[in-house]
Amino acid sequence: MNDIAELIRANDRVRIGSSYRKTSSQTAWDISMVKKTHLMGCDGMEKFGLGAYAQREAKARARRRRQRQDLKNTNMARGPKKHLKRLAAPSSWMLDKLSGTYAPRPSPGPHKLRESLPLTIFLRNRLKYALTGKEVLSIVMQRLIKVDGKVRTDPTYPAGFMDVITIEKSGEHFRLLYDVKGRFTIHRITPEEAKYKLLKVRKVAIGAKGVPHIVTHDGRTIRYPDPLIKVNDTVKFDIEQGKIVDFVKFDTGNIVMITGGRNMGRAGVIVHREKHIGGFDIVHVKDSLERTFATRVTNIFVIGEGTKAWVSLPKGKGLKLTISEERDVRRRQRAAEH
Repeated sequence: MNDIAELIRANDRVRIGSSYRKTSSQTAWDISMVKKTHLMGCDGMEKFGLGAYAQREAKARARRRRQRQDLKNTNMARGPKKHLKRLAAPSSWMLDKLSGTYAPRPSPGPHKLRESLPLTIFLRNRLKYALTGKEVLSIVMQRLIKVDGKVRTDPTYPAGFMDVITIEKSGEHFRLLYDVKGRFTIHRITPEEAKYKLLKVRKVAIGAKGVPHIVTHDGRTIRYPDPLIKVNDTVKFDIEQGKIVDFVKFDTGNIVMITGGRNMGRAGVIVHREKHIGGFDIVHVKDSLERTFATRVTNIFVIGEGTKAWVSLPKGKGLKLTISEERDVRRRQRAAEH
């Protein structure tokens, strides 16, 4: 009987609603009574009119618990980054520190920010065809610049490794490659060589309706490739036709160029591949001076079959010299001038 009386008093307190000001001890008492009604079952709760109250309390507790969890797990998004400080720009751009606070931030595109070169840097800082960013904008808006055969009017379009940049008005063609110090270099090519580019295969998959396709390092998806093409192989891609002309396997004896790490820009022949289960495979490469170095397999880009490259290499031919060797070369050049 005492329990029933307590439940009736609790029921009256609930029905009074918000006009009844509870103390902390009374609130704790109500909660304990609700717990008792849980033990009595649904019939007992409905008998004393506490079923709806208990359900509301349970829903409110669950809602507050979810809100606390959401606040704990949520990092408030502030939108995409639209600026790039000059000091934070990739070293491959070769920007000086004192020419401003900011650098042109590459737009989203086929290459990552730190693996690309915006057209503004290419035209203004490298070719010196413009003095300011506004002049670069006027050049690209005249539709004078093509990247891989397509007109690009975005001054911050991200051109990357192996991309072909064409300026038809001047009849010039360039291929973006790295020098042995890991910097993007201006490499002029012939119109015949500008008709194709090399693509590294990043992924081989079967898509919708059983259509096989490959995904390359510059974001292209090419359907119905040769079944012999595998990951890490290189394909020769005709820019005008948009088709694969030839491919070369990732295999020992083929010439490669390094696209990442401390050996970026070096060229050599694959000697050996070490497989590490659960880790990064290591590839050993030997250059033309019989010097051997090693890097991860993700940094390897096959550029030809055997020792013959399918693309022309920039100055130095991917051969990295020591400081003393570079000094001797400079001395010989100065002696030849005099």
